[in-house]
Amino acid sequence: MASGGDWIGPGRWVIVKWRPTITAGLIIAAVAGIALWVIHARLVGHWVEVHTGTVNEPGPYYGFWSGFGSDLTEFAIIGTIATGVYQLVKKYNCHHPGCWRVGNHQAAGGQFSLCYRHHPDYQGKKPNVELIQRLHREHLERQAAIHGKLNEIHQRLMAEPAAANGVAGPAAPAASSGNTQAGPGTLDGPSI
Repeated sequence: MASGGDWIGPGRWVIVKWRPTITAGLIIAAVAGIALWVIHARLVGHWVEVHTGTVNEPGPYYGFWSGFGSDLTEFAIIGTIATGVYQLVKKYNCHHPGCWRVGNHQAAGGQFSLCYRHHPDYQGKKPNVELIQRLHREHLERQAAIHGKLNEIHQRLMAEPAAANGVAGPAAPAASSGNTQAGPGTLDGPSI
């Protein structure tokens, strides 16, 4: 059946779009709250003055800074901690939108951290021994293929300069360049 919908009769479903409904409800609640505040402005204003400490104190704003105002730093600290926790959760949770599981499994070459339900190799199931062995074997085969291809390229590149100089292979001695100075690793310097 349709997900996110309500049944209204035999074979009939109506799809409810929750996000616009919740947004409209919040807007209506905010407008109602503002209207009540305007209607009862005197009572609400006095309540705010008493609870923030700006009334019934010996000096102007003394009550605010010794009461509610002194808590502003604490609110900033709590906000900073909450932001840090949010960023930490955002970094380590599954990168699939709306998933709160921890993303332990790398995907797309490490660009994404996904949980087992959203990782394409696991197909929504927790990894078992057979799956782990198969993925490991595939990984080793890919690594061996890459290494073999790099070795092949290396051998071809090493054979080209030797063939250009008329030498049999990469281990053959280098041609004389006419340089009389001692090369690195030789003991042809002046005798003592």
